[in-house]
This record gives sequence, structure tokens and C-alpha cells, in this order.
Amino acid sequence: MAGELLGESVVISDMAEGSQVYNKGYYGYPRPGGGLDLDLLEALFLLECDKLQVLQNGKPMDHASLYRRAARSVEDLQCRYVVYRDLRSRGFIVKLDQGDFHFRVYERGSSPHNSQAKNWVLAISERDVFNIAGLLEKSETSQRTRKDLLLGVVDEEGDITYYTVEGAEPRGSTEESPTTAEGALLDDSVIVLGADADRLYENGFYGKKIGPMLQLSLLETAYLMEKGRLEVRSIRSGQKMGDKGFLTNARRSQPDFDMRMKAYQDLRSRGMVVKTGFKYGTHFRVYEGNPSKHHSRYLVHVVPDDYSTVWAEISRAVRLAHGVKKEILFASSGEQLSYVKLTRVRP
Repeated sequence: MAGELLGESVVISDMAEGSQVYNKGYYGYPRPGGGLDLDLLEALFLLECDKLQVLQNGKPMDHASLYRRAARSVEDLQCRYVVYRDLRSRGFIVKLDQGDFHFRVYERGSSPHNSQAKNWVLAISERDVFNIAGLLEKSETSQRTRKDLLLGVVDEEGDITYYTVEGAEPRGSTEESPTTAEGALLDDSVIVLGADADRLYENGFYGKKIGPMLQLSLLETAYLMEKGRLEVRSIRSGQKMGDKGFLTNARRSQPDFDMRMKAYQDLRSRGMVVKTGFKYGTHFRVYEGNPSKHHSRYLVHVVPDDYSTVWAEISRAVRLAHGVKKEILFASSGEQLSYVKLTRVRP
């Protein structure tokens, strides 16, 4: 069957042939009075699959000629075509979106006539910038319209890595009793000695037991001091430290202390147990309960609300989290803390 290249679309004028193409994969849009309008990505795919002949001024076009024509009007053509082609090859119905996304995708076995699209899809180059604010906005739009956001990230060899993106509300079940303790500041850590060490660890799983001692991080210490559960003294002078003095010292040792602290406080308020994620290259590893009975479920990386980076960094973080059977959350530290979960998937 044949279609004519007219402007930004390929038109199948024959009513029967247009209906056949539409009914076999819901390609294009039926024309008033019969026939079918195909966008250039659809036409490229059908031409590649030998299901369509494209004519220009009555002469057949090969795939290369149509591709060159499409490149003049379709932004990021290669990236979008690779993702479109892959999803179609997997048996999905894919329609172009004219709004904030590139495609809308329907579940296998469904159609635009009997169901809503399941996914909004963005086709992204590995060289594009990952921007947390933009991604949060797209995720919120998807949730509002009851669709899942799917990212197809295309590398320089044309391979695709798919990610789902969704907001997260982590919750845990840790309960604490209001015990108090005394700690000793030694350089950039706080040591709890004696019976206080066991009592503090058992009521909230704070710190790391090292023999009879309990070593607290600067974040744990500041949090416990704020709650009135820990008094800190200099191990050398014995002088008590106030909250202000300790925070000044903590910020000097850890420049992003306040940003991390905001996420730490929020996660603790959700009943989570929060430990350093240094060994995984993130800020925190987070447990839903007793760390001796649970594996950490999340790795959490805290970023400013205008955070941008290259996609290679995101790919590395997601791969590592999956490799250790955890979920990666990016905590955007704006006026209101927001969590974004990226999951690598196979459509």
C-alpha cells in the first residue's frame, strides 16, 4: 500500500488501505471522508518494515530519503525514532503526544478506542541534562493524569535504558522511647560510653556499636541534641557544648550538613532508621525497622532543588542500587522535601 508525503505527514488516500493500516496497529489518524494521516515517525517505521510505500511527487522514496526529510522537522529525530521503533517492536501501541511528553503508550492488548494510555514517554539522549526540578514536574503531571512516566534514555550506540519515575513516600515502623544519654565529642564524631551506649542504640538504633562504645555521626548527634535526648561534652576539657556551638562545628566538618540534616530529620519522622550510605556512594541507606532484622530498602541521595547532572551519574546510581537489591531515592531539598524514585525496567 502507498502513501504520499504531504508536508509533515504521509497520507494514505485509499479508504480500504488506510483502514487496514489503522486497524492492524492503530497507526495514524483516520481522515474525514476516508484515508489515513501518518506522522513521519510512523511512516519511517512502516517503511522500514516493508508495510508501506512512500511517494513524493509520484516517485517512491527509500528509507534514507524519508529519514533525511524527517530530520528537517522532527527535533531529536534519532533519539525519538529509536525509542518509538523499540516500543513498537515490543508490541505496544505508541502515539505521538502534542503536549509535555513525546509519546503515550497503551498496554498490550488494549487500544485507543477501549482504554486510556498507560504511560507517558520521554525519549532522552544520554547527553541530555538530568534536572531534578523538571523531572519532578513531569512526574507530578503523570500522577495527576493517572499515567506512569517512562524514560527511554538512548546512548551513543543507540541502545536504550528504560526508567520509570515516580514520587515516593517512604515509611518505617521504628518506635522510640525518650531515653537520654551523654556523649563525648572527639574531632568530628561523638562517642557514647557506658550504659548509655546500649540504651541509646536500643531506642532508635542510633550510631554504630564498636565494642562497648557507640559512635554517632554528626547528623545523629545534632538530631538527638535537638530532641533533648543527648548532652555532648568535649572529651578533652569536659566542657558541655550547646546546640549552636555543635552545629557550627558540624557545618565546618561537613559543608552540606544542613541539606543532609533536612532529609535526615524527615526520614526519622517517618519511622525510618537512617545510616550513612557512604559505602554505596550515596548519603544514606535507610531501613524500615531494626537493622539487625531488616535489609535497608532505600539508598537516599540528597540534592538541591535546582540539581542538574549528566545521565551517566544517574545510570550509575540506579545500577548500583539495583545491584545491591535496594531502591534509589533522590531527595530534592527545596522548601518542601520531595522524593523521586527511579527504577530501571524492561517494558
